[in-house]
Amino acid sequence: MAITANQPLADDEIDALTTGFRGDVLSPTDEGYDEARSVWNAMTDRHPAVVVRPLGAADVVAAVQFARKQHLEISIRGGGHHVAGHAVTDGGLMIDCSAMKSVRVDPETKRAWVEPGALLHDVDVETQAHGLVLPGGFISLVGIAGLTLGGGFGYLSRSLGLTIDNLRTVELVTADGEFVTASESENPGLFWALRGGGGNFGVVTAFEFDLHDLEPTVLAGPIVYDFADAPEVMAEVAEALRAGPDEIGCVMGIRKAPPAPFLPEEVHGQLVLIVTVMYGGDVAAGEAALAPIRAIGSPVADAVGPKPYAAFQTMFDAAAGLGARNYWKTHYLAEMSRAAIDVVCDRATDIASPETAVSMMALGGEIARQPADATPYRHRDAEWFVVVQARWREADEDESHIEWARGLFDALEPHATGGVYLNATSPDEGETSVRDALGEETYDRLAAVKARWDPENVFHLNPNVRPAA
Repeated sequence: MAITANQPLADDEIDALTTGFRGDVLSPTDEGYDEARSVWNAMTDRHPAVVVRPLGAADVVAAVQFARKQHLEISIRGGGHHVAGHAVTDGGLMIDCSAMKSVRVDPETKRAWVEPGALLHDVDVETQAHGLVLPGGFISLVGIAGLTLGGGFGYLSRSLGLTIDNLRTVELVTADGEFVTASESENPGLFWALRGGGGNFGVVTAFEFDLHDLEPTVLAGPIVYDFADAPEVMAEVAEALRAGPDEIGCVMGIRKAPPAPFLPEEVHGQLVLIVTVMYGGDVAAGEAALAPIRAIGSPVADAVGPKPYAAFQTMFDAAAGLGARNYWKTHYLAEMSRAAIDVVCDRATDIASPETAVSMMALGGEIARQPADATPYRHRDAEWFVVVQARWREADEDESHIEWARGLFDALEPHATGGVYLNATSPDEGETSVRDALGEETYDRLAAVKARWDPENVFHLNPNVRPAA
């Protein structure tokens, strides 16, 4: 498909799209256009020819068909949280799904039906109203669509699996503007590809998920250590997790301490290690399970306690909010080795921004028990995921922060398993990174599915899989 970029649409062309379209259609001169084109990463500054905000699948069909007819590049926004800014096109048509955010829960069958504009918080609130949960991310403002299509892991994944392991049905609009359903029994090849192959295959209009029991109150919170103690504490936490139950979720993060009320004032602005834990089950059982971790070292603060799960999921949202410039690099580790710990701690001493962090998320458990080829997500044998999160505010600082992130990534590479996480790729990571993330065999299998459903690569603003010849 030939794409005509940066060509303003005539009024009669906009009128043709608007006719019968239930949602908003925004041109560059319309109020709300700039808000609609703004996404999480402030480094993304693109100007679509038109932004559409569908209210349902029929609007999505109309938008895709219009873009194809006008030879417009298509971008798709769910939560708009991907660091690479794929949600916004320059001069094309942006499908902003943020108005499609309903979450419907059936407590009898323990299923949820979720629209693509929903954030994880929307899902958490609705499912927890019934004492149910979907394993998702580590912060609640991420979009459920991007999280799911790339894999999806969070505090509950060691016991309940990835988000894609709980996916049962997907409804989507294809590159031809057709509405299809994918599941184990209907279009199974497409369903396989959607569970970790990213947004390469269509515009999702609904997900159906399995849910799990989880009481609304969990034992969770951060334990904070002086940075000088970080190497020993990190090693002991990793060992405690190996010995503990899968219900323990954990993130270790190195950053400059924020002015949080539970932290002593003297550590504000100083490098610290934050070990955040959650027990995904009964609070009393969690007290015993988390005790070995809470007994490690001499923390400067321990804010672990009973908390509403949906509220705990929002605990670090403010630190990952809108308006900052972001650049990420990621690795998977087979283990949290002392050599890897030394690299992370050595490089972390050069953290310049108060918003930058190195986060290490515990994997394993139920994630590793699924067959390696069950989904395109291939990193099931990794015990840890490391994301180098450079985050700053001024454009003239771009080079120094990006250089630091790349330096830590390069230094850690000899200790990593290889490959990156599709949901955390940066703008400069191209096809090679996508192949590394997926592996050659999986990439080739996805390319064959892509050739079946999107042979012209209409949906290419994503961690892209090119259609097989």
